[in-house]
Amino acid sequence: MSSQRLKLGTALIIASLIVACSDGDGGANATQNRLTAPADADRSSSSNHDVHHHTQFDFGPAPAIFPPGAQFAVVQGDPSAVGKVFTVRLIFPSGYILPPHIHPEEEHVTVLRGTFLAGMGPDFAKDSLTPLQTGDFITVPQNAAHFAKTRGITEVQVHGIGPFQLTYVHPEDDPTK
Repeated sequence: MSSQRLKLGTALIIASLIVACSDGDGGANATQNRLTAPADADRSSSSNHDVHHHTQFDFGPAPAIFPPGAQFAVVQGDPSAVGKVFTVRLIFPSGYILPPHIHPEEEHVTVLRGTFLAGMGPDFAKDSLTPLQTGDFITVPQNAAHFAKTRGITEVQVHGIGPFQLTYVHPEDDPTK
């Protein structure tokens, strides 16, 4: 019985956090690189009172704005939707580098496995990387330049208010160019 109460309590807390995070204004420039969810990937509910539990996600190649090698899955919402809550997961191979970039909205990252080495600033600097382990969580402020590297196969979950966009600090780092 206490296990069921714990599960229900956890689900209610998660649902409350999702509702609380959905108040962003989300205005964004439509010409920037948006990450678009597959048509069947919207797992959000039309009612903020429904609780959904998913344990398997359909990973595929990450959008072209990411350097090759990353895998991407939409957990909740549509990352390209302005002003809406989204959650995505990314799996990176060992040694993957995500060059310095910014996002128009705050980004919340939870490390699910592996080691995610994160740094702040407009230039990639190995000596400024902070190792984040499984269970660690960070928030990156909107428009704050940051970068990352992985040690071992690394999976992260990112959530925030859409649109989820990456704009590289150095245009030559943009894999779409």
